[in-house]
Amino acid sequence: MARTGRPKVELVLSEDERAALEGWVRRRSTPQAWALRCRIILECASGASNKDVAERLGSTPHAVGRWRARFVEHRIAGLGDMPRPGGPRTVTDEQVAELVAKTLERTPKDATHWSTRSMARETGLSQSTVSRVWRAFGLQPHRAETFKLSTDPYFVDKVHDVVGLYLDPPERALVFCVDEKSQIQALDRSQPVLPMMPGVPQRMTADYVRHGTTTLFAALEVATGKVIGSLHRRHRAEEFKKFLLRLDKEVPEGLDVHLVLDNYATHKTPAIKTWLVSHPRFHLHFTPTGSSWLNLVERWFAELTNKQIRRGVHKSVQALEADIRDWIATWNTDPKPYVWTKTADEILNRLAGYLKRIPDSEH
Repeated sequence: MARTGRPKVELVLSEDERAALEGWVRRRSTPQAWALRCRIILECASGASNKDVAERLGSTPHAVGRWRARFVEHRIAGLGDMPRPGGPRTVTDEQVAELVAKTLERTPKDATHWSTRSMARETGLSQSTVSRVWRAFGLQPHRAETFKLSTDPYFVDKVHDVVGLYLDPPERALVFCVDEKSQIQALDRSQPVLPMMPGVPQRMTADYVRHGTTTLFAALEVATGKVIGSLHRRHRAEEFKKFLLRLDKEVPEGLDVHLVLDNYATHKTPAIKTWLVSHPRFHLHFTPTGSSWLNLVERWFAELTNKQIRRGVHKSVQALEADIRDWIATWNTDPKPYVWTKTADEILNRLAGYLKRIPDSEH
């Protein structure tokens, strides 16, 4: 039976076009969206159907058909923004490719990153043209984000262990995310805070007076979002042991206690190990080194900081601690658990994708 439906547009590549597309696909610095369009065209040129290409590349038949048609009509230029009504183009594909390559692979002599003005001087294009090309390719040289790769030799095992607790907690047990927020400062502004008014935000002086610090030990119950907190003036294994004793009193007997925590030295002292031996229902699960993002209580600490500490004014450590206790009590009247959704395999696969983009990651 003959196939029905709209026939696909025949696509034939010249040697130069194929070389350019394959070069962009191989280049690590090529934007992912542009690389995907290049792969689509290369697959289509092999004679594959839109449906087959979409399945291979994780796209949709509609998107594949659109890029196929655009390439047939406009060639490589069709993989970018469609031509708009107006005068003829004054910027060639070669100039666009050169601009993108310089943005990704070079830096100016007098700066760490390009600006539209410096790139315009470098390429001889107008500043507005540079801006339009950067927007089309999703390039933002002025921005930089931070990241940190764990060097823990047991990284994979620890990720599976902690994420397994989140997604499939053991029966007759409670899972807590535990950490310490140390050196919380009681800060008083050197001059009175000016209240917010219509059209004017709250204003406070940039300088402040320090009145001491405190440390918050916190355990976030994964299932309910409730928090058990304890404030101490020092941050030692002795204080951590006192916090464990409090958890032991507050968790009903007959339930095991699984704690997700980091590799801080106070969590592994001989005194703590001895205490754990005498309290066998406690089980410690350590996150990989340098992977605090895996501990859900860090997200709760961020809320505490943003909503209570950062703009708070405290004339004493006692006042700071009172506000923290009140905030925890208010939180526990309507706790909101943080729901973990990613599996360990999904996390590790995404990390592997990032590592492929780093030339000398050695991972």
